[in-house]
Amino acid sequence: MALMQITIIPLGTATPSVGEYVADVERHLLASGIDHQLQDMGTLVHGEPEVLFRLAAEIHNLAFGKGVQRVVTHITLDDRRDVQQGLGDKQKAVRQRLARQEGA
Repeated sequence: MALMQITIIPLGTATPSVGEYVADVERHLLASGIDHQLQDMGTLVHGEPEVLFRLAAEIHNLAFGKGVQRVVTHITLDDRRDVQQGLGDKQKAVRQRLARQEGA
């Protein structure tokens, strides 16, 4: 499975706040049942690439449903096939590496 980081940026809104749009994304992902993690600068989603790309398109279109006329969406997809990885695995590996280096 792959990891996707997605950030949507609605442009031309009445305020600089994007919390309303982030909440829409979170509701959509919760309803989908997919493994994900809301973060300060975007959302991480874990799944098959085909599913992630479909979800990215759905998420991108959410703001248009609220009358936004322009949306910029940043997507990063990490599809590593030699090992199984889930949300938090990379962070765990770095912490273990740091602990080994500090203990040496």
